[in-house]
Amino acid sequence: MPYTNVFLQIKENLQIAYRQAIDSDERLDELRKAGHGKFVAIFTEDQGFTESSNRFLPYVQELVIEFDAMQNSTHVAPETLEKFVKKLATLLQTLQVFKLSK
Repeated sequence: MPYTNVFLQIKENLQIAYRQAIDSDERLDELRKAGHGKFVAIFTEDQGFTESSNRFLPYVQELVIEFDAMQNSTHVAPETLEKFVKKLATLLQTLQVFKLSK
């Protein structure tokens, strides 16, 4: 498979995103209980996600589904991989900014 090393890195980053999403979603719950965080979605449609949620975990799940599809495909177009990596980077960057904004 031509993207073996890339896929290994993506898998590691998805695991990081999953752990950070759980922590961030717990923090979002605390903020909502305090009367903050009254937004509908974390990401806009133009950021590439089809999911629309005010929690991080659904976005991670969307990426996992896409990643599984890429792994099971016999041919992954470079554009598909690039689009996926951009979405993953956006998610990881947003999680990091949220984590640092305590």
